[in-house]
Amino acid sequence: MMRKLFRTATISAFAAAAMSASLLSQAQDKQFIAIGTGGPTGVYFQVGQAVCQMVHAEAAEGRKEGMKHGIRCSAPSTGGSTYNIGQIAQGELDFGVAQADWQFHAVNCSKEDKVTCFKDLRAVFSVHPEPYHVIAAEGSGIQSWNDLEGKRFNIGNPGSGQRGTTEELISGHGWSMDKFGQTTELTSTEQSSALCDGKIDAYGYTVGVPNAGVSVATDGCDAYIVDLGDDSAAQALVDEHAYYSWATIPAGTYKTTDKDTTTFGVRATFVTSADVPDDVVYAVTKAVFENIDTFRRLHPAFANLKPETMISAALSAPLHAGAKKYYKEKGWL
Repeated sequence: MMRKLFRTATISAFAAAAMSASLLSQAQDKQFIAIGTGGPTGVYFQVGQAVCQMVHAEAAEGRKEGMKHGIRCSAPSTGGSTYNIGQIAQGELDFGVAQADWQFHAVNCSKEDKVTCFKDLRAVFSVHPEPYHVIAAEGSGIQSWNDLEGKRFNIGNPGSGQRGTTEELISGHGWSMDKFGQTTELTSTEQSSALCDGKIDAYGYTVGVPNAGVSVATDGCDAYIVDLGDDSAAQALVDEHAYYSWATIPAGTYKTTDKDTTTFGVRATFVTSADVPDDVVYAVTKAVFENIDTFRRLHPAFANLKPETMISAALSAPLHAGAKKYYKEKGWL
C-alpha cells in the first residue's frame, strides 16, 4: 500500500514538474511591453489601453488566425509626454504617447531643460489632434489669455505636455509665474474638480476632443473654453513651428461650447526607442493598423484617424525600422 502511494506521489510530482516546466517555457516565450500614457481621465491613457487591446487581440492564443506574437502589454497612467520620453530613454518604458512638439524637442535636443535629449527616439505613428484648452470657471471674467493676470491658474504637473505648452505660452507673452495670483501643479485628474470647487480660476490643458475630464468642468459647473484665435503668442507659435497648427473645438462639443472655439494645438504621437527590437515594433504597429476600425471605435477622438495621416503627420523623429517595415509591406511608403 505504501509502495502504491509512493508511486502515485512520484507520478504526481513528475506531472507537476512537467507542468511547471511547460508554464515556464510559455512564460519565456512571452514578451512584456510597457506603454507610458497620461492621467486616467485623459485621451493618452485611452491610447495606451487601445494599443494594448489590439496587441492582445493579435496574440491569438487558442485561435487559428492572428500573429501569435507572444507579446503582453500594459499601459499604466503616467506623468505624460516629457515623462514618457524620459522613461523610454532610460529603458523603463518601451513605448509612450507624447505631444508632437516634445517629440521634436527630444530628438533635436532643443529644450533640454524641459525634456530629455534623446537622439534615439523613434516615431511609430501619430494619433489624434490635441487642441490647447484654457478652461475658465463660470463668473471668472476670463475671456482671453491676458485676463489670466492675477488669477489662480493650474499650469499642470511637471512632466506633462500641458505643462510644457503652457510654459511656451507664458514665455511667448513675456510673462513669469508672478503674473498669476497663484499657480498650481495639479494633474489632469485633479484640475476639473479643483475648478468646480473654487480652488482655481482656470487651467491650461492640451488634450484630444472630446475629453471626459473637460466635461467634468463644463457640464458639471458651467466652466467654458476661452477662444485664443486672436492671441499673439499662439499666433507666433503656429507661425514659427511646424508641429503647431490652428484647431477648432466645434460648437456643441461640451455643454457650454455654444459656438466654434478657435485655439491652437499639436498631435499626440506614439513613440519608442531605437533599442526596442524591430520585430516587437512591427508586431505592435501591425496589430493597430490591422484592427484600425476597431481602434477608431474605442474613443471619439480616434473616430477620424486615417492611416495615411497617422504615418506622416507631426512625426519629427525618424520612423522606427519595425514600423517602417510594416508600412512598406502595405505600400504606404
